[in-house]
Amino acid sequence: MTNSYTAKQKAYLKQIGRNIRKFRKEKGIYQEELAFKANLDRSYIGGVERGERNVSALNIKKVAEALKISPKELI
Repeated sequence: MTNSYTAKQKAYLKQIGRNIRKFRKEKGIYQEELAFKANLDRSYIGGVERGERNVSALNIKKVAEALKISPKELI
């Protein structure tokens, strides 16, 4: 993660990642399957779940659709 993020911003990214991981595990799917369903790279999903990537609004929508939940549940 770049050093240009504040502590609050880093915490926000980590919370989104935790939410994605929680819903993914509740659905019983692996990162690879989520990435496939969302048309994203598996390593990207891993980085987002660890809070290392600044996930875009459009990718939040893709992930939410793949998990069959509302995007607001991830935020």
